[in-house]
Amino acid sequence: MRNKYRAALAAALAATAAMTTGCIARDGNEPVRPAGRAVTVPGNPILADGEYYSTDPAPFVADGALWILAGRDQAPPDVNDFIMGEWQLLKTADPASGKWTHYSDIARPENVFAWAGTGRAYAGQIVPGPDGRYYFYAPVLEKDSDAKDRFAIGVAVADSPLGPWRDAHPAGPIISQRVPVANDIQNIDPTVMIDDDGRVYIYWGTFGQLRGMELARDMITPKGPERAIEGLTGFFEAPWIMKRKGTYYMLYAGNRAGPKSDCTPAVYHACIAYGTAPSPMGPWTYRGVALGPVSSTTSHSGAVQFHGQWYLAYHTADAKGGGHFRRSVALDRMEWDDSVSPPAIRKVVPTRRPQPPLAPTRNIARAAWATASNDPVPVQYWIKSLNDGVTKAAPLPPDMWGSWSPRNPPRQWIEYRWDKPVTIDGSRIWFWNDQPAGSGMGVAPPAQWHLEYWDGAGKGWTQVAGASAYGTAPGSFESVSFPAVTTRCLRAVMNASTDGKGYAGLAVQEWEALTPGERPPIIRERSAPVKACQ
Repeated sequence: MRNKYRAALAAALAATAAMTTGCIARDGNEPVRPAGRAVTVPGNPILADGEYYSTDPAPFVADGALWILAGRDQAPPDVNDFIMGEWQLLKTADPASGKWTHYSDIARPENVFAWAGTGRAYAGQIVPGPDGRYYFYAPVLEKDSDAKDRFAIGVAVADSPLGPWRDAHPAGPIISQRVPVANDIQNIDPTVMIDDDGRVYIYWGTFGQLRGMELARDMITPKGPERAIEGLTGFFEAPWIMKRKGTYYMLYAGNRAGPKSDCTPAVYHACIAYGTAPSPMGPWTYRGVALGPVSSTTSHSGAVQFHGQWYLAYHTADAKGGGHFRRSVALDRMEWDDSVSPPAIRKVVPTRRPQPPLAPTRNIARAAWATASNDPVPVQYWIKSLNDGVTKAAPLPPDMWGSWSPRNPPRQWIEYRWDKPVTIDGSRIWFWNDQPAGSGMGVAPPAQWHLEYWDGAGKGWTQVAGASAYGTAPGSFESVSFPAVTTRCLRAVMNASTDGKGYAGLAVQEWEALTPGERPPIIRERSAPVKACQ
């Protein structure tokens, strides 16, 4: 699944190295701490102009301010890979004010850890230590290792959140596939908590594997033993440990997917789920969902109490030019239900800065409810993407409707339903493929397709008459026009590509239904079900 996007691809690392030239020296020359730039924002995401993308937020409180450590996404828009060369910080004295200070490039893996390679500045956490210093737990790639997976967790220390950061354990990582004991997981996403009694605990993991361990009070030395953490239903990655009123809480990215899942309908997406425990190592009990799926496929959160109010930091793809690998940090209030035991986290409703109204358009698909012949749609795809108004140069499966299965049928259809009859005289459709036309495997453009509408006069589903040519080329919109019809339901019926032995699957990124006239309406989006035409 997503592990192929996390593979340490040589080309991606080379691209990262080209973008990162070093900022925090390891030699005897003390670097200048980064200067911050003031940012005043009307809402989420905090950095939204597309100049800096920010990801994997880890909030903490220091010096009377709320800080958020974040990575920086640097992937081009057509690259599906985590290209992340540095960490950055966001700081505010009052989240409600919208006034932040952005400190870019506070650290890079290769400039903090002599044993680390360039790039891959994945999700870390800064923890204020009992000695007044700050400890930075960072997952990075070991540059000289023959481990099956070279990700390892190092610890850096500084007198200020802004650095300069120094390796607190120059001998190497404190956690890897070799230390403190051998493991076979990807060692990323560390989260650390200092308990009320001063004991220190670290948790980490991904791809459904979560580990926990006690650290010595020096914040660095593994004390062990390393334990597998169980009981957190649907755990995928991004753990976040915290404690409130004597109960331990673990937030995490969950991807238990399915049409009836309380987490996510699509396996590439994730929710932020959580569990509770009476002690740091469990037993853990799943409690529910704290944040539903967001616009990015990955989800990563952290929570902190500041001036008596709890906040949830997370990331989305909502910034200008954003995407699954160009994410941006958001922050919302997190509320509790203390009427139950243990207290529950009320589900956070993401907020966004004010958006301009949708422009008038001939495309009324966004006012329709979408369904398909292969309902429930396979969990790698997402029916809601069919009419979200978005097409991408390098989409992931949940950016489209798809029908691939081990045994693909010869024909499939997708359908729009409106509350009331609409008049349309055209359509545009964007096919996606990973196999050429004429293939009987994978996903290929349809051999042919046509439009049908529901005739309320008793004829049922009727093919539109007088339509122009139905193009099948993938990768851009194919347009068809026809004499206007008035209907409440519209279908695109597709015959699958075949090699004579089997049938390929089908996939559509976007499908538009066009109204006639020079004064197009303003469309309001719909996602609620609409009754079938029958």
